[in-house]
Amino acid sequence: MSLNEVLGSAVSGLAAAQAGLRAVSNNIANVGVAGYARERVNLSTGVVSGGVSGVVVGEPTRVADKFLEATVYRRAGDYGRAEVNANYLDRLQALLGEPGAESGLSARLDQVTASALAMTGSQSSTQTVATFTADVQDAITSMQQLSSDVSGLRSDVESEVGYSVDKINTLLKRIYDLNDTISAATGLGRSAGGAADQRMSAIEELSGLMHVTVREQSDGRVQLETASGATLLDKRLRQLSYPNSGEGTSQPSYPAIEIRFANNDGTMAASTGEKLDSSAVGGKLGGLIDLRDRTLPAFSEKLGTLFSGLSEALNAVSNAGSTVPPPASLDGRQTGLIGSDRLGFTGEATFAVTKSDGTLVAKTKVDFDALGPTATIDDMISAINTGLGGSATASFTGGKLSITANGTGNGVVVAQDGTDPSARAGVGVSQFFGLNDMVKSDTSTLVPSGLNASDPHGFATGETTQIVLRDTSGRALTSYTLNPTSGGTMGDLVNQLNSSKLGDYGDFSLDDRGRLRFDPIPSVSGAALSIPSDSTSRNGSGVSFSSLMGLNGASSGLATGQVLPQVLATPGKLPLAQFQDTAAVGAKALGAGDNRGATAFVDKLASAIDLGKDGKITLDRFSSQMLGGAGLQASQAQGSLADASARRDDAVNRRDSFSGVNIDEELSSMVVLQNSYSAAARVITTASEMYDTLIAMIR
Repeated sequence: MSLNEVLGSAVSGLAAAQAGLRAVSNNIANVGVAGYARERVNLSTGVVSGGVSGVVVGEPTRVADKFLEATVYRRAGDYGRAEVNANYLDRLQALLGEPGAESGLSARLDQVTASALAMTGSQSSTQTVATFTADVQDAITSMQQLSSDVSGLRSDVESEVGYSVDKINTLLKRIYDLNDTISAATGLGRSAGGAADQRMSAIEELSGLMHVTVREQSDGRVQLETASGATLLDKRLRQLSYPNSGEGTSQPSYPAIEIRFANNDGTMAASTGEKLDSSAVGGKLGGLIDLRDRTLPAFSEKLGTLFSGLSEALNAVSNAGSTVPPPASLDGRQTGLIGSDRLGFTGEATFAVTKSDGTLVAKTKVDFDALGPTATIDDMISAINTGLGGSATASFTGGKLSITANGTGNGVVVAQDGTDPSARAGVGVSQFFGLNDMVKSDTSTLVPSGLNASDPHGFATGETTQIVLRDTSGRALTSYTLNPTSGGTMGDLVNQLNSSKLGDYGDFSLDDRGRLRFDPIPSVSGAALSIPSDSTSRNGSGVSFSSLMGLNGASSGLATGQVLPQVLATPGKLPLAQFQDTAAVGAKALGAGDNRGATAFVDKLASAIDLGKDGKITLDRFSSQMLGGAGLQASQAQGSLADASARRDDAVNRRDSFSGVNIDEELSSMVVLQNSYSAAARVITTASEMYDTLIAMIR
């Protein structure tokens, strides 16, 4: 080897040592910096004319393991979802109150039962009745407040959805720009370590917001895809488009998040045709969508179902009783029916007129079975008027039944037969028409419709009901707009639904109480219906298809539910007396001291109520399951958060232990490099001395 070659090799050794020291110095300077991956100088053997000629120093490269980084991305998404679930479910649990607290919904419902029991005691008085009616109103108000609070939570979730979409767009733009920087440096053979570290941190933050799959490209770029395989980023920038971004309002349904191409400045361009519409998107965004579209609406629906059961139980008792003196007129609620509609009652009921002291003036027992299966509501009106012989007048106008006593001081009583009570959809005639309700609602009939497949649906052409089917992840499986045709039957509507896209996922049918049931197929078990909009009105009454069919708890009428103001103001107007069906005209049929209705309230509140798809269950058990379920969800969410946090931290530690800076290793490398530098310098010195000796010999 010539002296020139020796010097060249030594100089390249010096350069290699210097490059290594620069890398070590940079690593030490960034020790503890989150997301920094240590650098390593690439060295290779120099070869000239087939012979070894020193060291070739390459560009520094990041020490990173793409598999460990991918694990961090996945764990970040799991943590993001678990965190948002835990936070909001904890807030929901806080709204319900602590177990045993006096102000919670559970305590309010317990107090209703306790005050009903107090009315049955020997110390029963106007005050105990007033306490009972006030407690019922408190329970309803508590449900309404809780429903409003849950809507507020849903609004907060929606706000975070908008903010998350904006943050995702910012990160996508940042990663896109870093892709360009890294690609340019890679093409020139230069180091892109700093930009790569920034990109890794940005992808990790993005993964916390939504699940992404990272695919590395040959030019140094990365391609990002969603959990469903939709492209988020390649050589062309894409952005998420969300119409509700930042609005934060609670509404029946929300638009999907659309993926659109974007210009280099971030402005939106054409749609890619891909959408994000379910919690399957993963990460924080997926958790928010799940809360907004499934968890919180499901709780609100259960609240509505609880109100339906409570109002049905209380009204069943109040309609079976009477005040003393009885009211001069019984005016029912809106039913959505007309006089020519099928009556549909079985059993018997007594319609009577008494004096203010309870003395019977007239009565008639209507045998609904005898009227026949084709009898109409008008037929019942005729039977009542004929049977009472002018003592009272019954009418059915605008969907409402009204019975008014004739004669000063007289009042009207409707009573169930003791052995064969009247029934349509499982409720008596007085309760079905709402003649003597304790609880009312301006947006619900409060009882099942009792309609069957052959009954006219009563809706007009042009009226529509939008129905959306969502799976357990909150993803919209399909939707359908029901378009009734004037003159059709309920069976026609059921057939129309079963023939629609909704019918591909389950079967629609009318149950024995006239409620519309949907039974999903096994592959989408747990799928639920929602009604974003409903413009239908049966016979112009204002009673919609969704309200009449009891499709979900949202149509229960909770928002406008209340104890009748006159009952709250005057405890004596709560019907506690029971009509003596065997009393003859001129005899006492009602007693002022009759308090049997109080016992009936206690018994009814303790009995099982038919809650449709939620089965037959007592109100106490249903409310306990509802509130306990919310508490269990919150507890499980906290456990999931702790697990997700531990897994994320473990993944980060594994990545950093491989890629991060170890100060001891760097100091050790520095010593080695310094020795290498000294050795190369010594070779140069020796070569210089050899040159001097050679020159001296020539001289």
